[in-house]
Amino acid sequence: MKTADIVKQESDYILQTYTRPEFVLERGNGMYLFDLDGNRYLDFVSGLAVNAFGYGDYDILKAIEEQASQLMHVSNLYHTVPSSMLAEKLVKISFADRVFFCNSGTEAWEAALKFCRKWGNSSSGGTKNRFIAMNNSFHGRTYGSVSTTGQPKYHQGFEPLLPGVDFADFNDLASVEKLVTAETCAVLVEPLQGEGGIHVASDDFLQGLRSLCDDREILLVFDEIQVGLGRTGSLWAHQQYGVEPDIMTLAKALGGGLPIGATLVSQKVADAVQKSDHAATFGANPVASAVALTVVDKLMADGFIEAIADKGAHLRARLEKLQQRWPEKISEIRGRGLIAGAVVTGKSPAEYLDAFRERKILVAPCGEDIVRFLPPLIVEKDQIDETIDVFDEILRQD
Repeated sequence: MKTADIVKQESDYILQTYTRPEFVLERGNGMYLFDLDGNRYLDFVSGLAVNAFGYGDYDILKAIEEQASQLMHVSNLYHTVPSSMLAEKLVKISFADRVFFCNSGTEAWEAALKFCRKWGNSSSGGTKNRFIAMNNSFHGRTYGSVSTTGQPKYHQGFEPLLPGVDFADFNDLASVEKLVTAETCAVLVEPLQGEGGIHVASDDFLQGLRSLCDDREILLVFDEIQVGLGRTGSLWAHQQYGVEPDIMTLAKALGGGLPIGATLVSQKVADAVQKSDHAATFGANPVASAVALTVVDKLMADGFIEAIADKGAHLRARLEKLQQRWPEKISEIRGRGLIAGAVVTGKSPAEYLDAFRERKILVAPCGEDIVRFLPPLIVEKDQIDETIDVFDEILRQD
């Protein structure tokens, strides 16, 4: 089928919840994607931080082939080898004592919310069950996750939302402290707000939240769905702050392109969760778990994450130089590691995306005014240079 046929088919049969450009991606290789018309695109989106190792990675394809030929699915009613091995590995490289597996980031977040309330209600006789979430946050589109997302535009038309959620300001510890009551069971936060505008948490904020939660016997929950697993230049984004959460949610990069989510919890949270309290039919899928094992092993290879930090510093330096050259068009550079955003003025991010795509580079929007750069973690510095040089050309011709 031709591009026009697929675009029409999509518009005729798929529920129109997305606005997509009118080209059709067919295959990928390394850092590049190819459409039906034979065009090659340098990918600085990586499936929204999912394809950490790009496309066609040999080890990931081998893990899929070997596990799929043995066992694809049996449900979580039974033990399987990959899920058990993956759980042990995640526990050993994190703060956590236990892991719950599901299929996506929003499902991992829903599990976290349930575990928080189960812990709070169990420890208080049913009175400790309110959340403090952050304005400008993003945690997903299901009811619990959207109810704890601090962006009203995602709430419109879906009210009433989940009750018991209070919103504080990101990087404003005093605003959190004002909301804490005897009913508060958890503080919910992204160490780096991704969809909310690529805002990096301050050291004082995250460290202050940890102290506050310890003092008031409240759980601290980190959403690292987009920013965990190396994206910010450390395995976990929170490691750069010297703090640990009680619960952390993961997804995206963990599956290397396959759907998987994970909710990591400390033992005190695990002690409150009983059998049949939560479930996921496809959770701990053997194929997805086998791939996740491969992803984690590749991330933990000597020097890999250090290289992410180095490439991230290079990306930021190039963007900052661009801002200095075009201060009337770029007002700010945000981010850490290989998640970066340029706050643009005068034109919408969509217009810049179109200009990049015309030059065969894919980037992503973020909010109303940010061009976001989320390359696969295997990106090379010359590919960063190519992308920023193209950005410079677009700005110069604007």
